[in-house]
Amino acid sequence: MKNEGSTDLNTKIEIPNDFNEAGDPLKRRVDINILKSKLQENESREFKKNLIILIFLFTMLGVLGINLSL
Repeated sequence: MKNEGSTDLNTKIEIPNDFNEAGDPLKRRVDINILKSKLQENESREFKKNLIILIFLFTMLGVLGINLSL
């Protein structure tokens, strides 16, 4: 009697080994100035986005306050 709901436990999964083709990943050189500039750009974009949202919220709060005071 064959159990159709069971899974095959003998299946092998092959994992490619790309480290030999590209070299040792720990020995690659990275320019710290490039990483710092990319991080600074991302932080600058995020700061501008947060500033725009904050200005919008304060503007809406001011408009709401003026409308409720009239």
